[in-house]
Parts: sequence; C-alpha cells; structure tokens
Amino acid sequence: MRTSFIAVLALAAIAGFGPAALQPTAAADPMPVPHNFYDGIGLESANPGGSIPGSNDWTCRPTPEHPEPVVLVHGTGANRQTNWATYVPLLKNEGYCVFAPTYGTRPGAAWPASAFGALTPLDQSAGQLSDFVDEVLAATGATKVDIVGHSQGTLMPNYYVKFLGGAAKVDKYVSLAPLWGGAGAFWAGEITAFAKQNGLMPLQEQTFGQLCASCLDMAPGADFVDKINEGGSPYAPGVTYTNIATRYDELVVPYTSGLVPGPDTTNIVVQDQCPQDYSEHAALGASPIAAAHVLNALDPEHPRPVPCMVISPLTGSPVG
Repeated sequence: MRTSFIAVLALAAIAGFGPAALQPTAAADPMPVPHNFYDGIGLESANPGGSIPGSNDWTCRPTPEHPEPVVLVHGTGANRQTNWATYVPLLKNEGYCVFAPTYGTRPGAAWPASAFGALTPLDQSAGQLSDFVDEVLAATGATKVDIVGHSQGTLMPNYYVKFLGGAAKVDKYVSLAPLWGGAGAFWAGEITAFAKQNGLMPLQEQTFGQLCASCLDMAPGADFVDKINEGGSPYAPGVTYTNIATRYDELVVPYTSGLVPGPDTTNIVVQDQCPQDYSEHAALGASPIAAAHVLNALDPEHPRPVPCMVISPLTGSPVG
C-alpha cells in the first residue's frame, strides 16, 4: 500500500542516523500535539520498539468523564509509534487513558524489521488485539474500551468485535479511512477475483502473501472482507460506529465503500464540512479536522466546533 511504502522508505532513511539526535524531550503538560503523520517515524527511530510518551501507561485509571480507555489500532506497515504521533498526545491531553499495541509483526524479526506491523493474516492480528484489550481492561478496571483505528486498523478490529467476543468489550468504534469493502487501490479487487476464478489464490499466498498476508485479506472480494460483511452489514449490535473518510483516499477505492449505513453509525466525509481539506489516506491520521471529528465521536455529549482550514495531503498538516 502507498502509505506503508512511504513509511518504509522514511524509516529506513532515518534509521542510520542513530537515535541520539532524535530523542524526544520530556513530556510536557499539556503535551505538544504535532499534526504531521510522519512525526511518529522519528519517535520510533529514537526509541525502537517503544511507546509514545502518554501511551501504554499501565497505571492509568479512567476518569468519570472518560470511563473507557482508548485503544489505537495502527495501519499496514506501521506500529504503535509511527501511526499515532498526533493521537497519543491529543487524547492524553483530553484526559483519556491511551493504549496502543503493535500487532502483526514477523515472528522473530529484529529492529528495524520489527517496526513494521500489520503484515500477518488479519484473523491472527485480531487474536492479538483481543489479548491486548483484555490486558487494558484488567489494568484499568474499565469494563469497555473505545477503539480508534486507521486504515487496516479500521477493518481488523471488527473481526475481534464480531467473532471473538469483542462486542461486549467495545463501546465506540471510530474509523479513520474505513475500508469495510476492502482497499481497492492497484486493482486489488480485480486481481483477487481473477485469482479466485483461476485457482491462483494458493500461488498468491505463497508469493506476495509471504510479504503481506494482510494485504491479501484486505482486497475487495477477499474471504476476510466477505466474512466481515456477512449478514449484509459489517456492524455488530451494541457498538457505536463512526466512519471518517476523505474523497481523496487513494487506497480505499472508492472511498464510499467505507461509508456503510447502519444503526448506531455515523458517516463523515471531511470535505463535506471543509472543502479546503486535501487529506488523503495517510493525512487523516494527523489532520486537526479529522481529530476534531474523532474527539466528538468519543465524547458526543460535549461536542466541539470542527475547524476548517487547508490541510496538506500526505502529512495532514495545516497550510498557512
């Protein structure tokens, strides 16, 4: 996927410079909130395999204002640092307990290979997420979590919700660049259909699948995508869903495939409120406009105004 490829190149480029020059400063209160999707790469290089300050604090106890811890679920090729430079400090400043796993890494991989997650089959990753949520609930004493996912992190957790008992443990499910119908870029759906019709799926799994099994699972028409949508809807009863999409998504094609109507479901296209927002797939993970929609989805009883400004593609940074 394009976003992951850019992240791979950027991380590889900076890894050789060593961590000393990139060490983050001590966390302030409030923590600074960067709006550049790729700032997380510097955090990973400075602290390989670590967690962004403010996240994965196993002593954190939820407040009455925010009783559900937030679990951030990253996208393909990313991890708990590279994907969430914006959302960890943003949510921590708002008073949430914030947790983020790295999942789907290659077994036995050493850094920097271990920095690239969400590559293994999605049902396996869903099992890892299930274990992580149980750890969060046990540590915090909460009865449910809220999930905020980006890219693959919008699809994989729903397997946990629908088929691994997660519906009883998840309250709100917020998706940035949702792909309920699969990620249709690069003719992924057509290639999958051709492979199925011609008995080539085993070959796909033995070749490209060895590099990115999750990519095969996310293709439109893949068995995993079909299973998520069985019964005519991707949604699980009792869970509140918010889908936040952009018209300029180059990986979820068409972008409307992530905007499935349903009960307890809100669909948002950021350009409907702000035409100057040029966020594409990656930028939704850092844009202050998308971030405001996420905060409102997590705390609908205290809505805040959503800003409108020019947002740069790729980075999610405000322009001007």
